[in-house]
Amino acid sequence: MNKKLILLLTLLASFAAVYVNFGHLLTLEQVKAFHQNVQNDIQANLFVYSAVYFISYVVITALSIPGAAVVTLLGAALFGFWWSLLLVSFASTIGATIAFLSSRYLLREWVDSKFKDKLVAINDGVEKDGAFYLLTLRLIPVFPFFLINLLMGLTKISVGRFYLFSQLGMLPGTMVYLNAGTQLSEITSLSGLISPQILGSLALLGLFPIIIKFIMGQIQKRRSQVKE
Repeated sequence: MNKKLILLLTLLASFAAVYVNFGHLLTLEQVKAFHQNVQNDIQANLFVYSAVYFISYVVITALSIPGAAVVTLLGAALFGFWWSLLLVSFASTIGATIAFLSSRYLLREWVDSKFKDKLVAINDGVEKDGAFYLLTLRLIPVFPFFLINLLMGLTKISVGRFYLFSQLGMLPGTMVYLNAGTQLSEITSLSGLISPQILGSLALLGLFPIIIKFIMGQIQKRRSQVKE
């Protein structure tokens, strides 16, 4: 028998076994009940949970561990929009700055040899537009989040400018993700998955990069016209 078919059948059997034994725990009611219990505990120990979440987020971004988007959505579900916005905005920027400093002072040779071709584009952009180029990259990530942190560490941009423009640039995207997270956490029935609020939030997630790209293109065009 084909090895891929055997693997597929094994996976299906495993999923079936999990569903039979634990399927009753995967209902929306059970998930909502768990969420409510966690919410009650968080309200009683807000600063403890916030500190754990904040430190975890800093570590995730500083070490470039995949999953920051999921952790962002989780933060909205656990803490609500405004408190999670405060936590995520500062934690993500602090983590990015740690990665930036690590690249500048500890990993310079490795980053330079590994991403030398991309570093040329980054240096040209910073030379031409300064911190505005970093702001653009944060709003429209041409390069992955972790790569921006590492490559910016090898440019002449100061730590203060990197932190400030990173926080400003990541703020709109963070707000979009957190909004989606709060909407998803408020689902009370399966029909809620197709509510206007949920669909609107998910649509905004997809349209946000396109909207920002258009806006930044217009700003860049006006900047070029002024220089001329």
